[in-house]
Amino acid sequence: MTLADGIWHQIFDFTDYGELLALVRNSLVAGVALGLVGGLAGVFVLMRDLPFAVHGISELSFAGASAALLLGANIVAGSIVGSLLAAGAIGVLGTRARDRNSVIGVIMPFGLGLGVLFLALYKGRAANKFGLLTGQIVAVDTPQMSWLLGTSVLVLVALAVIWRPLAFASTDPDVAEARGVPVHGLSFAFMLVLGLAVALSVQIVGALLVLSLVVTPAAAAARVTASPVLLPVLSVLFAVASIEGGILLALGSSVPISPYVTTISFTVYAVCRVTGRYRNRRWGARRTAVRAA
Repeated sequence: MTLADGIWHQIFDFTDYGELLALVRNSLVAGVALGLVGGLAGVFVLMRDLPFAVHGISELSFAGASAALLLGANIVAGSIVGSLLAAGAIGVLGTRARDRNSVIGVIMPFGLGLGVLFLALYKGRAANKFGLLTGQIVAVDTPQMSWLLGTSVLVLVALAVIWRPLAFASTDPDVAEARGVPVHGLSFAFMLVLGLAVALSVQIVGALLVLSLVVTPAAAAARVTASPVLLPVLSVLFAVASIEGGILLALGSSVPISPYVTTISFTVYAVCRVTGRYRNRRWGARRTAVRAA
């Protein structure tokens, strides 16, 4: 076997694929829930310019999950606690964009440093350590499944309740505040919702590449539509396709799930970007022709 064949065999190996598929049944169900959460939250992440915040929250989520792993506690619960602490700090201390970015810049290395410390102290399987950073597909057991689905439902209900006023406040905060919309309260509430969404995504994709699930699908959808209805629908579809496709591809390899999810997510974004640019050129040409006529 050549070196190229060996690498290809590591990336794509579908031997006994049917038997292995049963091992990720929980992950496939969780993937749908995370796609819904990440796709919907990502719409407001773009509207409110919060991609950097997502990365900052993921570092504290990683620290919380690492602490839970060290203490033998529930990893999902630890991840959620870390995310909520980070989201709460960003929401309280970072009211303006400049302040928010400074707070995130302080939180990120602190969270990563704590996470590395906890993992260094952990004497269990190395795969557990690596999975918190890069994701893993067979780690969703029944207790974690309950946490994931329960928290996903909580996030979806919260988004449904605040969707309209949050969209208004995100589009034009000054006008929204003048009309009595609690802009600051909504901002803090969304940060907590975002913290939960990030904590859930870290369980599958890992802390380092959570942006591919919470940001990239929404960014791809925004390239092909500005419809307030179609945008979240496409964002969810892209997120679900990325995570489910990543799980199914990673199952037949020895490579972590995150490269597959990020590759699918980036490919969708690239296609949407090209499609959006082509469509804009066509619309521009039509307008020019109409004006000339």
